[in-house]
Amino acid sequence: MTSLHHPPTRARRRPDVARRPAPLSALARPRDVFAYLGPNWFAAVMGTGIVATAGAGLPVRLPGLRYAATVVWAAAALLLVALVAAWAVHLRRHRDTALGHAADPVMAQFWGAPPMALMTVGGGALLLGSAWIGQPAAVAVGLALWSAGTGLGLLTAVAIPYLMMTRHRIGPDAAFGGWLMPVVPPMVSAANGALLVPHLPAGQARLDMVVACYAMFGASLLATLIILPQLWSRLVVHGVGAARMVPTLWIVLGPLGQSITAAHLLARSAGGVLPEPYAAGAQMLAVLYGVPAMGFALLWLTLAAAITIRTARAGLPFSLTWWSFTFPVGTLVTGVSGLAARSGSAMLATLAVLLYGLLLASWAAVATRTARGAWHGHLFLPPAAPR
Repeated sequence: MTSLHHPPTRARRRPDVARRPAPLSALARPRDVFAYLGPNWFAAVMGTGIVATAGAGLPVRLPGLRYAATVVWAAAALLLVALVAAWAVHLRRHRDTALGHAADPVMAQFWGAPPMALMTVGGGALLLGSAWIGQPAAVAVGLALWSAGTGLGLLTAVAIPYLMMTRHRIGPDAAFGGWLMPVVPPMVSAANGALLVPHLPAGQARLDMVVACYAMFGASLLATLIILPQLWSRLVVHGVGAARMVPTLWIVLGPLGQSITAAHLLARSAGGVLPEPYAAGAQMLAVLYGVPAMGFALLWLTLAAAITIRTARAGLPFSLTWWSFTFPVGTLVTGVSGLAARSGSAMLATLAVLLYGLLLASWAAVATRTARGAWHGHLFLPPAAPR
């Protein structure tokens, strides 16, 4: 009786198994996973790490939140290590492709992602890592990643605009949110540098760090103010454009939210470091700049959400640009959380929690789709290949 019933059961299951895609089935060879590894992959580290750091600074204390945030930070750190190792293989085996990323007017912009990935993990070490690896190790990791990220970030902030001005062929409708990626790293350096100030020797070292961070704050902010009008003009004159680029509209929230965060953290570190009246002025700037910048960020968030929903109705193909839904929103969470802590506003505290809920939902959706696309290999195909 057993022999009569088992064959039909196996026959019914075979088609289901056959339809289940195998790991990396989209690639001709498994080793091709390294062939087209672009710098945009580091956005996954940024988007994961910001979930941790935003949770650490949230103006509410929920049971288990800090532990969960630390777990996410550890996951971001492991992902960073894996991507750095994969990039080492990519550079060794496919050097021409790796160098060619800088020649592409679109992919070149995402060279801003690796330095921000480094500093996002480094900032998480300072905020969360001491519970697991100890304070001295957390500070050492934070300082090392800040130094590497700042050096690379300052390089991209100069090199990519230089290439755009001298090498790239830029059309009148070419402006997109990704143009901000190379100029945001100095703002991340300003925010994370402020976290390092209390761990530096008192005196000149702290003063120099605060001054350097304010200089990087200005460099990034003014570059953002130059790029934003071009993006607004392109949207009004030429329209939204290709659906696959729509998620990059959310990148605008990155420099805005990060600048609010940096202003808050620098003001907090300026006390006892900057002479008066500049230390008091830093406290005022954190609020008098932060609140208006938050207002524009919320305006842009509404516009970006409306355009994204409209595009999704017609079809919004998944790509790594979807990570734009995560890190920029996370910087707004950290910025609003800082304003809430500084002002004592219950409204801002509630807004920070709501934005964190949006960040969690976005991260869960994007991380799931990324894991699925990576497992089957679709995300490792060359950019020109159909998806």
